[in-house]
Amino acid sequence: MTIDPFDRAILQRLQRDGRISNQDLAEAVNLSPSPCLRRVRRLEEEGIIEGYSARLNARKLDLKLMALIQISMDRHTPERFARFEETIANYPEVLECHLITGQTADYQLKVVVEDMDAYQQFLLNKITRIEGVSGVHSSFVLKSPINGTALPV
Repeated sequence: MTIDPFDRAILQRLQRDGRISNQDLAEAVNLSPSPCLRRVRRLEEEGIIEGYSARLNARKLDLKLMALIQISMDRHTPERFARFEETIANYPEVLECHLITGQTADYQLKVVVEDMDAYQQFLLNKITRIEGVSGVHSSFVLKSPINGTALPV
């Protein structure tokens, strides 16, 4: 699929405001509403727009501790990695999971919990109980001066 300047403008605007009406979006990107809506639907159908969501304030929901966890696995087999990924996908505390290279770890997780006690419970009762986890290294986020989700389109 070819992305033209109108599509880029639509994507940029939707990343800033996913709740914008089609009328306002069309106006913002200098299109009439019908072609604008067709373009948005095509971007959705092609999987470029994967979905829409609301950004929540973790602190106001009493989720005050964010950790980056590097996890090492005992064996590097597709089955071991698949089982880990399936298990971790069921933990609502996990915001992101990345299979990484260039480190001694195999995965990096971004996790959010209420406090250090909740983190300890998460670590001991969930993470370390996953078959194949052989090492865990935790870093705690003190501040997030940049915390965006928009891609550079």
